[in-house]
Amino acid sequence: MLSLHQLTCFLATYEHRSLTRAAEELGYAQPSVSEQVRGLERSLGVQLFRRVGRGVVPTTAADTFRPHAERVLAAADDAERAVASIRSLETGTIRFGMFGVARLYGGADLVADVLARYPGVRVELVGRHSMDVPENLRRGRLEAAMIAVAALSSEGMSITPIARDELVYVSADPSKLTAPVTAKRLAEADLVMPESTLRDFDSGRIVLRRMLHEAGYNPSTRIEVEDVETAIELVGRGLADTVTNKGAALQLLPRLAPNAGWVPLRPRVYDTMAIVHRAGATLSPAARLMIELATQRIQGIIEPL
Repeated sequence: MLSLHQLTCFLATYEHRSLTRAAEELGYAQPSVSEQVRGLERSLGVQLFRRVGRGVVPTTAADTFRPHAERVLAAADDAERAVASIRSLETGTIRFGMFGVARLYGGADLVADVLARYPGVRVELVGRHSMDVPENLRRGRLEAAMIAVAALSSEGMSITPIARDELVYVSADPSKLTAPVTAKRLAEADLVMPESTLRDFDSGRIVLRRMLHEAGYNPSTRIEVEDVETAIELVGRGLADTVTNKGAALQLLPRLAPNAGWVPLRPRVYDTMAIVHRAGATLSPAARLMIELATQRIQGIIEPL
């Protein structure tokens, strides 16, 4: 009966052409490695090495056997990692990036979805802005994230669009909500806009700037704030209007500005939500779970792609 220990000793000896160096690499006594190789030879019924001076030379049988031994050990490693991943999924920490308005759509419900399947895990939803994603992925702080993609470079990243979110005009003045808002009206409006610090990189604002520039207008704001909740509250007080994602308007207006409403822009413009991870990365079961659940959650709220 072959053992993984025998295969490990065989491959180390094959690589180093020496029982002594194989033993040093594995941290075993040299007689132990010799006994494992002899036991393997007895099981196979062939000679695997010939002694030459202080070293050994693989036989044709060893050359033939080597790739099979490597595949067996690789399969054993894969099986061990798979079981460890499941154990981590059941009792470890699941970390996922939810950036920008994505957190409004999936945050609490997504955590509830995860805990319903794996009540023993610890969940971390992290992220302030989509611009944080590349660095977090590159440094291994995140395996995957859900983001708005207009501002993100695709270099070294796998980006999978999953839904699109229309940008809408929000106001507490009913007279401004009788028809879709054109670029000209938008350029003349008193606006409060979120993401003040990262305004140059915010996906929604990039999409909005493109719309205005294509029509020959420059965007302007009356009030700058950091978060969309504050912007909506100011709209509710009648101090300014705003442009935000339709999903955010549906989520926040009933709570923060029940007197406000929204209309589409003309032409209609959209923010694209996507799942992103490092290109070529092998995702853990935890990351795949979060991608599955986050995609289901977001596509139940905004238009699927």
